[in-house]
Amino acid sequence: MMPRNVDNNPAGRERIDFVIGGTQKGGTSALDQYLRLHPDLCMAHRKEPHFFDNEEVFASQSVSVTPYHANFDWTDPERIRGEATPIYMYWSSTPRRIWQYNPSMKWILILRNPIERAYSHWNMETQRNAERLPFFAAIEQERARVRTHLPHQHRRHSYIDRGYYCEQIRRIWHLFSQERTLILRNEELRRQPQATIHKICDFLGAARMRIDVSLTAHELPYKSAMTSHERQLVQAILEPEIHALERLLGWDCSGWLREPERSVAAG
Repeated sequence: MMPRNVDNNPAGRERIDFVIGGTQKGGTSALDQYLRLHPDLCMAHRKEPHFFDNEEVFASQSVSVTPYHANFDWTDPERIRGEATPIYMYWSSTPRRIWQYNPSMKWILILRNPIERAYSHWNMETQRNAERLPFFAAIEQERARVRTHLPHQHRRHSYIDRGYYCEQIRRIWHLFSQERTLILRNEELRRQPQATIHKICDFLGAARMRIDVSLTAHELPYKSAMTSHERQLVQAILEPEIHALERLLGWDCSGWLREPERSVAAG
């Protein structure tokens, strides 16, 4: 349920202008680092404020965004403000909350091969000691584990579920025009970082900037690579979704199905 009153404009005209809304393990940390160097942009003091997916905050009948705005420097009103919380595209109630706060919000989404993303996600949770199951078992048991958190999504063990990108994109497009969403592949940021940053600057209405491509966020190392058997399991589940994404976005994602990607910078 939406709160009856969202104090979305406490100081008069201030709004956050854009969010990097996903996907988790898709490259959002690298992008956040790049954009922090742009003089015309103002990123949140820390990555992932987790405001619009905070169920405790939005359980109130009157939600103040003052604590959220405290994450930003408001000294120069002309700067374009944004933040990166990659669960936003996945958390089902978030797009409507963001629309209520700022219907002109711009969304940047970085999509990674969901097969590789699932393994990277599991690897992260394992290294955080939040996952004790082997990858194969975690995938087999995911549906039952996710159901325990209904009506919300599961923040930790949603390895496959987060890879259903089409539903997440449509949820955003239902409220925000496609012109206000920039959807990129993780491969673009990894292989052509400068051109990708130019594309993002154009989308945000900011001047183009040169970047230091060495300033990338590196993925946690894997203790072991995903096995062929594990990959076949995940691919069998997600292949129909990948084809649906191709139709939705007009992409060719055959490479996602043909061979595994190398370990990439993905935060």
